[in-house]
Amino acid sequence: MATLAISTSFEQQAYPLSSNRISLAEILSALSFALDLTEGAMPGHALRTCLLGMRLGEALFLPPARMSNLYYSLLLKDVGCNNNLDHLTEILGYEKPAFRSLRDQEESKDCDQPGLSMFTLLWNTGGRQRSPIRRAANLLHLGFAQRRKSEDIISLRCDRGARILRKLGLGDGVAESVRGVDERWDGSGFPTHRTRHHIPLESRIISVAQFLDVYAFEHGREAAIRVLCERSERWFDPKIVRLAVQLHRQATLWRYASHATPEIETRTAVLDFSPDGMDQLKAGDIDLICEAFSDVVDAKSSFTFRHSLGVTQLAIQMARVLGVTKERTRLVHRAALLHDLGKLRVPNSILDKKQALTANEWEVVREHPILTRKILSRIGPFAELAHIAGAHHEKLDGSGYPNGLKAPDLPIEARLITIADMYGAMTEDRPYRRGLSPEQALYNISREVPQRLDARCFEALESIVVGA
Repeated sequence: MATLAISTSFEQQAYPLSSNRISLAEILSALSFALDLTEGAMPGHALRTCLLGMRLGEALFLPPARMSNLYYSLLLKDVGCNNNLDHLTEILGYEKPAFRSLRDQEESKDCDQPGLSMFTLLWNTGGRQRSPIRRAANLLHLGFAQRRKSEDIISLRCDRGARILRKLGLGDGVAESVRGVDERWDGSGFPTHRTRHHIPLESRIISVAQFLDVYAFEHGREAAIRVLCERSERWFDPKIVRLAVQLHRQATLWRYASHATPEIETRTAVLDFSPDGMDQLKAGDIDLICEAFSDVVDAKSSFTFRHSLGVTQLAIQMARVLGVTKERTRLVHRAALLHDLGKLRVPNSILDKKQALTANEWEVVREHPILTRKILSRIGPFAELAHIAGAHHEKLDGSGYPNGLKAPDLPIEARLITIADMYGAMTEDRPYRRGLSPEQALYNISREVPQRLDARCFEALESIVVGA
């Protein structure tokens, strides 16, 4: 049975934040968990990396402005990331499970020249059904194209991340810090092959911090420090490496940043580093954050591009037709933008599959509203928003999922988003079919009214579509 790798302790955690105010650090530290849901990522990675990086920043005596840039860069370093596994396997010409095994074997090695061992692994393990000539041709293609393709992928990620960070109003300093995370001290990194001090200092800190967290998870802290030292002056800034070793020996580097530490304790420690304290965000700032994270979700697949925005625009129109108050319409706006946040956990092999999904694959898909609600529930003032966003597949008669809620548990805001989401999904192209016409979508939805779907909400949808 397919299950998602979410710890049971996460389900039981509560985050007692004030209901009257919310800071940028609070909302971003919570939503950063969503960035760790993508395929191959580790839950809590962003928070642990943030702690490690901020301690390195302190040891470097960075001024407050740069510590602020470092803080948000650490939390949002993966904001431009998408699932690149499908793209890489297409480039290499191997089946995804085989490549995943190769990748895992490769990443577990301590070699400094991964290219040769990857070639060996690909020859011995991948493409066994192919002739030697075909396998050799594939390897030649890999040799000439891999670096260029990797550069393209990383450049795309960097550009997307910078765009989202600027949309959040975090400035060029944070955007450039995230853009340089994959650069290496010796110039062998991406996307622009910068060297040494031409790489932003914040980028060099993040590079060390994220390496330590990932490597320690696989091999332990001592091994992480050892390999970090081995790659000093090639991958990493030697000064930052020396500081990491010093903090490690002083037993301060990993405090609350262990993989065994309860996530709520790690997040509390991260919030202690908050540059803005507990300053209250303005409503418009919260809206911008919701919009930015909806961009992250929609970018996961070409078939979901602008889906969240389309659902949001339609749900807001429907709310206005029904005379929903301005305050409650803003709730609809935010919940609709974030309703598919949990889909970051659904592999692209499922989202982009052209054939019918298996029972296990459907189970993975049906987990996404649960994750949406859990992520948003981590933000105290988002409690109601979390319920509404997580209920977008529920039906009035209890036949929906994931919780089988019925009419009394589904406020008008949730009912609006449910119908807007259905209409959007039906009229958009999917890998297994073309989008339906507006008329066909209305007909299909009407068949579930009023038993499963709210009649007033459907009438609002119909008036908007027919009147368009």
